[in-house]
Amino acid sequence: MHRNDPHHTLGAMSSIQDRTVLITGASAGIGAACARALAGRVARLVLVARRADRLRELSDQLTSGGTTVHTQALDVRDRSGVSALERDLAKRDFLPDILVNNAGLARELDPLHEGDLDDWDEMIDTNVKGLLYVTRAFLPHMVARDEGHVVNIGSTAGHLVYPGGNVYAATKFAVRALTHAMSVDLFGTRVRVSVVDPSTVTETEFAQVRFHGDEERGARTYRGFTPLMARDVAEAVVWVLERPPHVNVRDVVLMPTAQRNAYVLYKEES
Repeated sequence: MHRNDPHHTLGAMSSIQDRTVLITGASAGIGAACARALAGRVARLVLVARRADRLRELSDQLTSGGTTVHTQALDVRDRSGVSALERDLAKRDFLPDILVNNAGLARELDPLHEGDLDDWDEMIDTNVKGLLYVTRAFLPHMVARDEGHVVNIGSTAGHLVYPGGNVYAATKFAVRALTHAMSVDLFGTRVRVSVVDPSTVTETEFAQVRFHGDEERGARTYRGFTPLMARDVAEAVVWVLERPPHVNVRDVVLMPTAQRNAYVLYKEES
């Protein structure tokens, strides 16, 4: 049957039970929540992040569920490190069928004319270039197999900018643009591409990282309303992955009920 003929897949549910999933930024937050949500649903997890100790702790929690877990300390900004990971996984016959590009961060809320150039570099190098490095390493294997799924974790900041969110928003606009461009470039294959764009999410270290470890300042981000939980985003990722093979969910936008866009957020008086 011609590989571009979708009709043989109509009505079939996508099974991810025998799949290998690679998650970047898996040591905490949304990445760790995705790992927990997929453990027991997939055959193998490859979890990468900068903090090897956190990955080992997570792996110990997940392996009891029957899923094989491989961890690797990796900074997605490191091109040679990403290439080494690809070579190592190929040797182990551990190449991913599914890639979840989750690694990312924000830094500060400075107006553009007062921004810190090191913060800018860190956001651009992680959120955009890191995503590109990892995708470039593993997507060709999916194309060769004519099967696979890339899920990018974006942000509602990639839809609407907010004061002080300048460079972070630019990186997330880029993630959304790259998702759409990748999907077009993969025309004629069965490789699917999706982006999940959450708004304010707790159970993560996002706010603390944004404010360079200032926990009180980070906590104020979530005060007065109920934000999304990391597991809410993970459940959306699982839902996207489990759609039938003829269905590609390109964009998912998640917001807490109290929030309707970057500017419309209901907070109770404290």
